Amino acid sequence: MNQSQQRRYDINPNLMNLILAAMFLAVGIILPFFTGQIPQIGSMLLPMHLPALLCGLICGWQYGLSVGFILPLLRYALFGMPPIFPTGIAMAFELAAYGAIAGFLYNHSRWQCLVSLYRSLIIAMIGGRIVWGLVQAVIMGISGDVFTWQLFIAGAFLNAILGIVLQLVFIPAIMIALDRTGVVRFSRKRPADLPARR
Repeated sequence: MNQSQQRRYDINPNLMNLILAAMFLAVGIILPFFTGQIPQIGSMLLPMHLPALLCGLICGWQYGLSVGFILPLLRYALFGMPPIFPTGIAMAFELAAYGAIAGFLYNHSRWQCLVSLYRSLIIAMIGGRIVWGLVQAVIMGISGDVFTWQLFIAGAFLNAILGIVLQLVFIPAIMIALDRTGVVRFSRKRPADLPARR
């Protein structure tokens, strides 16, 4: 295959990221239907968090932010769930923070490996929950309610333990599988001042 033929099959990276972001958005809309079949723990599995985090890691922070923010709002517009006030609005900012923080940290890591993946995930989870807590406090303050520290701990951590464990197990497993298949490679970024090896 000559170079001109090869170019025909090359996909523009921006177009590929846009396609993947649309796929993650679709997964985030559909996935809660499956976890919802388990009434006792379905909501604790945090199904919309997974595609937002993966989108940020794979496509970049801008796409993770956009998909994370749009996802709960679009799902409410289509199916009336999650309730837009206060849950949907708070989730929009929370998921946007997840996707943006995870994507930015991971894609700016010198080593894109399992260690940097876990570091990015954990920081994103903490940052996203802080954003959720701040938005909840503002919304509840506007409505005349009080968002206490106990409510924050319960909503951000205690009721989310299963989802947190799922994210820490499932997302690295997906990234390892993508690395082994060559779709998304773990990599080491070279310092700008060092020439690339030939």
